[in-house]
Amino acid sequence: MKQKLRNIAIIAHVDHGKTTLIDSIMKQSGMFREGQKVDERLMDSNDLEKERGITILAKCTSVKWDDIRINIIDTPGHADFGGEVERVLGMTDGVILLIDAAEGPLPQTKFVLGKALALKLRPIVIINKIDRADARSEEVLNEVFDLFVSLDASDEQLDFPTLYASGRDGWSVRDLSEPRENLHSLLETVISHVPPPQVEEGKPFAMLATLLSYDPYLGRCLTGRVVHGSAKVNENVKAMSLDGKTLETGRLTKLLTFEGTNKVPVDQVHAGDIICIAGLTEASVADTICHPDVTTPLEATPIDPPTMAVSISVNDSPFAGQEGKKVTSTVIRERLLSEAETNVAITFGESEGKDVFEIGGRGELQLGVLIETMRREGFEMIVSRPRVLLREENGQTLEPIEEVIIDVDEEYSSTVIDAMNRRKADMTDMRSSGAGKTRITFLAPSRGLIGYQSRFLTDTRGTGVINRLFHSYAPYKGDIPQRRNGALISNDTGTAVAYAIFNLQDRGVMFIGHQTPVYQGMIVGEHSRDNDLEINVLKGKKLTNMRASGTDEAVTLTPPRRMSLEEMMAYVNEDELLEVTPKNLRLRKKFLCPNERKRASKA
Repeated sequence: MKQKLRNIAIIAHVDHGKTTLIDSIMKQSGMFREGQKVDERLMDSNDLEKERGITILAKCTSVKWDDIRINIIDTPGHADFGGEVERVLGMTDGVILLIDAAEGPLPQTKFVLGKALALKLRPIVIINKIDRADARSEEVLNEVFDLFVSLDASDEQLDFPTLYASGRDGWSVRDLSEPRENLHSLLETVISHVPPPQVEEGKPFAMLATLLSYDPYLGRCLTGRVVHGSAKVNENVKAMSLDGKTLETGRLTKLLTFEGTNKVPVDQVHAGDIICIAGLTEASVADTICHPDVTTPLEATPIDPPTMAVSISVNDSPFAGQEGKKVTSTVIRERLLSEAETNVAITFGESEGKDVFEIGGRGELQLGVLIETMRREGFEMIVSRPRVLLREENGQTLEPIEEVIIDVDEEYSSTVIDAMNRRKADMTDMRSSGAGKTRITFLAPSRGLIGYQSRFLTDTRGTGVINRLFHSYAPYKGDIPQRRNGALISNDTGTAVAYAIFNLQDRGVMFIGHQTPVYQGMIVGEHSRDNDLEINVLKGKKLTNMRASGTDEAVTLTPPRRMSLEEMMAYVNEDELLEVTPKNLRLRKKFLCPNERKRASKA
């Protein structure tokens, strides 16, 4: 039985085509009937994943091939969700490393591959998107080999099989001269190269919880791999933490395995299976779920601490409560607590008055995804600027440092180097990557990178690609200059008028358009100088009964600057806040009244 099982994960840098490849595998393994309508990127199930085209949560699926069940885990490619990848690899016996034929190995490739090699897994390398016009498969393969060597791969791991593929078109070949028809060569390689799960016979049931999710019908669901033994529905089990403490005892009310994108109930599970269980209320990720007789917990990866935090509080602006239904501190607190319970990379803290909540995470994207999700659920809140979490060690302050790899056209490289130097980054490598592109590597403090993404796209005219990954903690590098320009602040509450905006356009870039509701203290634009300026965007044109040529000029407005949630979070300064409602994102000053702002600045 157990020989007919393979457990693999697909790992890659963000946007190298993992989820699209899994789509093609599922379609070709006969999971769907002919003519059935199938969505693109099936595994990206939540709305944010579909909109942004990224995988946020690791997910399991399984396909049957030659009478062998292959469990496949789709992992996130973005560094903010790297903790998920790390734990998922512990459930598998092999990995498929997917690499873009043009971009080659990037920081996240290095991160996930390093984790896989450390777990003694033997990767299968797929050079994907081989049909790209700028594909350079031979050079990329050499870069991959160099990467394996630099990560101290064993001789066995260096002897990896290589396939060339187009996940979107659904074909893979061992040699580029072969006909490009289907993915059979990939599935055959998985079965021959990945060993079946190694299991110990005769031991009592034990599984390691790796993923935690919430199901509206089943409640809390823990996904993991059965390490030894077998279990049946309704059997008694206990949950143990990493240090061997018993957290709770309970029954396995439901046992589920994966078939395609569905969870299927089963009566019994065996060692080697990847399963989902329901019925436990306290157990979390990295805990061991086992038979009551088991006394030693299974080894697991402890969860990395967060590197960044934001403060979230109740919306107290003049427009509060107009759009959202969930506006009180009690409902916000409950929602954040439930998120911290199911999302192990998020930490929750609160102020003494229980009216300000501190949420810690791996990066801006992860925190932005949480706030965007809450916003869609009808919450209103105020969010502070993200701040980096510092550490104290031996009387020295340490801060998180990230490795940043930037690909730019050669003409923009000096601009990028100058911008990174101002953010206290150290350049470690610079090389030409062909076709007029340069690849530059930096070690930069996380503080300096907050909000750099949009600035970078402006500096490189949208042609540059920036990738970043947590590197280490290093001594604090001193002050880093924040946004250099001041804000344009509305001095009254009402509806903005085109005539007023037209006359104020030369003062800076506007964030609002005609008929936008504004309030006193709201930031309506960016000043062209470094000081804040209060302006009146409500002032209409004086009407007279005089008619003269030249007085009625057509009012033409420059389109306002629109920013995403993450860009706005990174844009605000220390004395500013972001107001988040289901329909609007507004920037504002912490103190709306100008007199209070003056008092605060003097203090």
